[in-house]
Amino acid sequence: MGNVNCVFCGCIEQASVGVVEKWGRFDRLAEPGLNFWNPLAGECLAGILSTRINSLDVKIETKTKDNVFVQLLCSIQYRVIRQNADDAFYELQNPTEQIQAYVFDVVRAHVPKMNLDELFEQKDEVAKAVLEELEKVMGAYGYNIEHILMVDIIPDASVRRAMNEINAAQRMQLASVYKGEADKILQVKKAEAEAEAKYLGGVGVARQRQAITDGLRENILNFSHKVEGTSAKEVMDLIMITQYFDTIKDLGNSSKNTTVFIPHGPGHVRDIGDQIRNGLMEAASAQVTE
Repeated sequence: MGNVNCVFCGCIEQASVGVVEKWGRFDRLAEPGLNFWNPLAGECLAGILSTRINSLDVKIETKTKDNVFVQLLCSIQYRVIRQNADDAFYELQNPTEQIQAYVFDVVRAHVPKMNLDELFEQKDEVAKAVLEELEKVMGAYGYNIEHILMVDIIPDASVRRAMNEINAAQRMQLASVYKGEADKILQVKKAEAEAEAKYLGGVGVARQRQAITDGLRENILNFSHKVEGTSAKEVMDLIMITQYFDTIKDLGNSSKNTTVFIPHGPGHVRDIGDQIRNGLMEAASAQVTE
């Protein structure tokens, strides 16, 4: 329900205040509710002001210290001071234009002192400066500034595009560094694994050869004890021949081909055995010499 007025009385709604004049001069403020005035005595209701909080959005275009044009969207929340409603009614013809003019003045005085990055980081400082200036000025006209909000800072489109490219390049550079570190760690771990595998392979081969040597020695001793008149050389030749035929058998079983070419005959097994024995004897004599 709105304000209802007649010649002798009026009903002023909640969150509003009426201005009563007498013979053209301010007389008193009419509080919410039913109010009476005497038009015969020159009294009349000159106007009604709302004491609710109003919001004014102001868009300011200015330039930063590093010559970047930006648009700032500022939201000002203000209200009429009930006790000073007469000043708000009589002093200002258009309060929104007055507020907007002071916002433009303060913002354009502060923003050119900041770089673009500083503006994003210190936008609350700009809002605080605007609030202090408006409170000092608009308070004398019966208005109270409730809040100042820097809603948005919009740089030029080309600047936003350049900032995004710089950000993307920095992230790509950081990703490359991380990828290089990961590749380095992977190569180091791979080299360590290969070294460990080679070491273990060498240990395995040494143990295998030691086991073969121990087995041959045991077989030779057992055969020599059980079969009288045989020498270690004859037993070794027999073992070499047996291994030779086992090898041929394995080649025949594992190969996909039906024909296997052997570069030498079984008679060469003796020569191979002689070479192995000669090598062992040379190694033994070298150790004795040392």
